Amino acid sequence: MRADLAASYGEERLPRYTSYPTAPHFSPAIDEGAYARWLAELPTGASASLYLHVPFCREMCWYCGCHTQIVRRDGLIAAYLRTLRSEIAQVSETIGRRIKVEHIHFGGGTPTIMAPEAFAELMAAMRHSFFVLPSAEIAVEIDPRTLTADMVEAMRLSGVNRASLGVQSFDPVVQRAINRVQSYEQTASVVDMLQRAGINGINFDLIYGLPHQTVASCLDTVRRSLELGPDRFSVFGYAHVPDFKKHQRMINEAALPDGLARHDQACAIANALKEAGYVQIGLDHFARPDDSMAVAFEERTLRRNFQGYTTDKGEVLLGFGASAIGHLPQGYVQNEVQIGAYAQSIAAGHLATAKGYGLTDDDRLRADIIERIMCEFSVDLGDICARHGAEAGAMLKSASRLKPLISDGVVRLDGDRIAVAKDSRFLVRSVAAAFDAHLDPAKQLHSRAV
Repeated sequence: MRADLAASYGEERLPRYTSYPTAPHFSPAIDEGAYARWLAELPTGASASLYLHVPFCREMCWYCGCHTQIVRRDGLIAAYLRTLRSEIAQVSETIGRRIKVEHIHFGGGTPTIMAPEAFAELMAAMRHSFFVLPSAEIAVEIDPRTLTADMVEAMRLSGVNRASLGVQSFDPVVQRAINRVQSYEQTASVVDMLQRAGINGINFDLIYGLPHQTVASCLDTVRRSLELGPDRFSVFGYAHVPDFKKHQRMINEAALPDGLARHDQACAIANALKEAGYVQIGLDHFARPDDSMAVAFEERTLRRNFQGYTTDKGEVLLGFGASAIGHLPQGYVQNEVQIGAYAQSIAAGHLATAKGYGLTDDDRLRADIIERIMCEFSVDLGDICARHGAEAGAMLKSASRLKPLISDGVVRLDGDRIAVAKDSRFLVRSVAAAFDAHLDPAKQLHSRAV
């Protein structure tokens, strides 16, 4: 990474481009009626991925950017899960058939907060309403501090084959500053339980840019994580947005590293993981060379969705639960964010869609360009534009933000082919943003570019 570029571009706030257009552009004009039509119009033979949002935790991590709430009573969780099962049946009935499912992802919050028997019932409901393929990847996000042996057994019996563990940092000073004290021993114990249950796909989530974090503490976290041998790492920069996430006000802003320090931390983590034999995948993922994600990256079939980088090739993502987002060929839909409003909609027999976005032909073209940049650090504009019936020259002319990136050596332009320089790949979001026709730099809704 070039420090001069980190200083020039690092403070800019840009989307992570897990969708295009991004969620701030969703509108109430896309309502439950539009979603119902889109579901009914899904082509025969379509396969889907399912995302289930479980918005509950036992305590709040102050860095968190998720839609979640703290619960002490399990009755609230049980009621929510009943609503979730109703929504699953409702969506399947609207489609009119049991479509194939290749991926299932439980996100949160803390999905494993539910009772083990409730998890089994939820999986059974999905298998009843959809045809979950025997080869499907079933992934669950886990807080190692609260996972029980009974839950691991329920996951095993339900076919879970991938687990994503929140680690963030093993530095106790950092952990106290973000209200997430989690020992190395707790994490190691959970990895052992999962592997004994045959759940061998293990992901670790790490974060840089946290309060009191240093290059040395980041490298120590990487070293200790490598001892546990996960298949994949996701490495994210902390997004400090206290105006939107009020609990982040508990974090001392004076203790946050500046842009150059964040750059050094990200660089150190990336180099340590690559030296350990992991392949860097796009912006923020790392995988063992034989992992399916590394293979997809090599074969240029890697995709990007709301969970980040994925091997999922499907064009249909069905989101379930409060705030969940779905992606269909026609566009995006998002459920009611508030749990009460979401539950009321489902109880009344309505889809819980609160807003969304209907894709235009130009959106689809730009989405393909941005996805390839995010996944491969390069894009053949001639090829993609030809497939969409557009002119590469006109697309380049519209991308005025590319000019300084080319001048600064971040981007190389060879005919219609754009490539991000190897020492500038940490600015891939800045390159993708050059093709974002909806981007409004005046609205600071996103995380810093570095």
